[in-house]
Amino acid sequence: MPSVFTRIIEGELPGRFVWRDERAVAFLTIEPMNPGHTLVVPRREVDHWIDLDADLAAHLFVVAQWIGMAQQRVWRPRRVGLMIVGDEVPHTHLHVVPINSAGELSFAHVDRHAEPAALDDAAARLRTALRELGAPGVSD
Repeated sequence: MPSVFTRIIEGELPGRFVWRDERAVAFLTIEPMNPGHTLVVPRREVDHWIDLDADLAAHLFVVAQWIGMAQQRVWRPRRVGLMIVGDEVPHTHLHVVPINSAGELSFAHVDRHAEPAALDDAAARLRTALRELGAPGVSD
């Protein structure tokens, strides 16, 4: 059975994409820790990040860096945090989150009722920033 992320990637479920290339995608989570919280996901289902081949792992981190630079440009956080947990969905994904303190990088602080309009706005702002930065995989 495909993961929820595969279903999003294939268009079976909706997603607010900011990046698409032949190996990875990035889309906003529906339960953000902070505005702009983005998931970087390989197209191929790999359950545990330690099972990624080195080339794909490196590619995911390059995508995460582009996303982080765009988040920095849009929200001007003190830092951009990165987490790999993988407990909630059995499909490797990197959480890229603009933060102003380490305590913000916690699932205890997610917004379980994020407004769709706010998520749409965050995605649009990230896509714009990615284009301004010259990122190669910006989603339409």
